[in-house]
Amino acid sequence: MKVAVFGTTVSDSFTPVLNEFFGFLKSNKIEVQLFKPFFSFLTDELKTEPFYTSFFNSYHDFKNNCDFIFSVGGDGTFLHSVLNIRNFDIPVVGVNSGRLGFLADISENQVNNALSQIFNHNYSLVERTMLEVNFKGQQNLDFNYALNEMTVLKTDTSSMINVYAYLDKELLNNYWADGLIIATPTGSTAYSLSVGGPIITPDSENFVITPLAPHNLTIRPLVVPDNYEIKLKVEGRGTNFLTSLDSRSVAVDLSTVIKVKKASFKLKTVQLPGQTFFSTLRNKLMWGIDKRN
Repeated sequence: MKVAVFGTTVSDSFTPVLNEFFGFLKSNKIEVQLFKPFFSFLTDELKTEPFYTSFFNSYHDFKNNCDFIFSVGGDGTFLHSVLNIRNFDIPVVGVNSGRLGFLADISENQVNNALSQIFNHNYSLVERTMLEVNFKGQQNLDFNYALNEMTVLKTDTSSMINVYAYLDKELLNNYWADGLIIATPTGSTAYSLSVGGPIITPDSENFVITPLAPHNLTIRPLVVPDNYEIKLKVEGRGTNFLTSLDSRSVAVDLSTVIKVKKASFKLKTVQLPGQTFFSTLRNKLMWGIDKRN
């Protein structure tokens, strides 16, 4: 069996968990393709020697014959693993060294048990919709896909922007706001949630359109089927606006039209027994922590 391990940075306090994690892989004779910058961080900063059998630096030299990709960190690291590896046939497993962790949902006290479950094939796969974002009038990003969301935001000025949103060819609304979020079901628990958007399950075939500080108080988040192509045209007092795909941002000229649609592929993630989406919600959002419930 062969796995890939991706990470960026972790805190000193997470070192014992890392030792347990890499120790499990070594003792079970599992080949490990390790992200070289993560290896350098662990050896230089944490003075620990992770187990590995080979390195990769990006998707260019990533070897595709892996059974799993382990992302060690928080949800931000998970998103970076998608960007840096770009392989959607290999399931991604999130090991959480961060705080919340909807994607990196294996906590530090679950690592050994989780690894045992995974390598004993006691898990299920959850396929997650991704966004494909195309610019008309400006060159696309090198990797024009997003797992969580695509966002347009005001920039250069404190004035709001006008975002004309079309579903296929029909005008939905002119959002006069600080920006607009187009989120996948996975992204419904990320930026969209923080500004009042709804939570939808990963298997929902929907997008969430969530405005940022809209001027009109009757404007509310909207859930739409993901078979729509969403077209965005932006007007404002500046010369450009900001577009972000997950953790990446780029300034875009006001003349640019953005088209957002469901990608032709999905990202595979691992779900362990008893670790359902609803149990994750209860745990991460502390639902029911009030004893009166």
